[in-house]
Amino acid sequence: MYKVMVVLHDGDDYIRMNKVYFETMPVAGQYIIHSDGLAYVVEEVTTFAGYVSSKGATTILVVHQAPREAAVNKLYGIDIERDLDDPE
Repeated sequence: MYKVMVVLHDGDDYIRMNKVYFETMPVAGQYIIHSDGLAYVVEEVTTFAGYVSSKGATTILVVHQAPREAAVNKLYGIDIERDLDDPE
């Protein structure tokens, strides 16, 4: 698991959102669905070489909100636990 800091790029502002875990590291241009239920596009992935954080995050993902008309926004009807998770 990769622990990353998500930073929202909104106009000229960069707003720290939160730290999240990913099983595979996202790449620029990829869509992610954030814990707020909104879709974002990854702009940049910045990893700190040789840096060890006591809080566990060594990567910053810079994202911007996906356009409202983007197909990824049609995923709101999916229940992640019901539709994607395997039964235990």
